[in-house]
Amino acid sequence: MPGHPLSSGSLLTLDFDTPHGPAIAHLHPADEPVAGLVLGHGAGGGVGAPDLVATTRAAVAAGVSVALVEQPYRVAGRRSPAPAHQLDAAWIAVVEQLRGDALSGLQVMAGGRSSGARVACRTAAEVGASAVLCLAFPLHPPGKADDPAKSRLPELEAVTVAVLIVQGERDPFGMPPDGPDRKVVRVPGSHSLRSATAVAAAVGEWLAGGVLGSRA
Repeated sequence: MPGHPLSSGSLLTLDFDTPHGPAIAHLHPADEPVAGLVLGHGAGGGVGAPDLVATTRAAVAAGVSVALVEQPYRVAGRRSPAPAHQLDAAWIAVVEQLRGDALSGLQVMAGGRSSGARVACRTAAEVGASAVLCLAFPLHPPGKADDPAKSRLPELEAVTVAVLIVQGERDPFGMPPDGPDRKVVRVPGSHSLRSATAVAAAVGEWLAGGVLGSRA
C-alpha cells in the first residue's frame, strides 16, 4: 500500500473498486466526528501535498473525519491524470462507498486541491456534498486569464452549497472571485500552497464559522 504523510495509530487505508480501476482512501477518523470531508489530490501530485496535510489536521481537530482519496491512475503508478469523466466517475464511486461505510450517518463535505477541487465541484450535486472545499482552484491555465473559453469559473458557479477557496496570492492559475455562498481566502504563496499555517487557519475558521451547523 502507498504510504501516507500523516502518521496516526487510527489511520485506516481503505481499498475501493471504481469503474476505472482500484482507488485508495486514507481515512483519518476524528474522535466523535460531527461530519466527514473527502479530499482529492492534484493532477500530478498525491495526498502528501502540504495543503492537504494541513487541511486534514485542521479538520480532524474540528471533529471532522477526513478521507484522502487516491485516484485509480495514481494507484496504478501513473502520473498523467485520467480524463475528467473518468476522474469524476471514480470519485463518485468512492464517495458513495464511504457514505455507506466509514462515513455512514455523517454529512459529507467534498474537496481537494487543484484538479481534485475541480472534480469535487463538478460532482458536488451527485454525491450530495453539504459543502465544498477548494485548495488552489485552477481558475484558468497560466497565461490564459483573458480567454473566456479557458475559464473554469462555470464549475464553481454550478455549486449550490457553501464553498471555501484557499488560494495563493501569486497563483498563476488565477484568483477566483467571491460569490454567493463562496468565500475566497488569499494566503501567501503560489499554486503549491506551502504555507501550512495559513491554510490550516483558513480551513479551521471556515469549519468553526457555521458550515457544520446544518448537519443532520
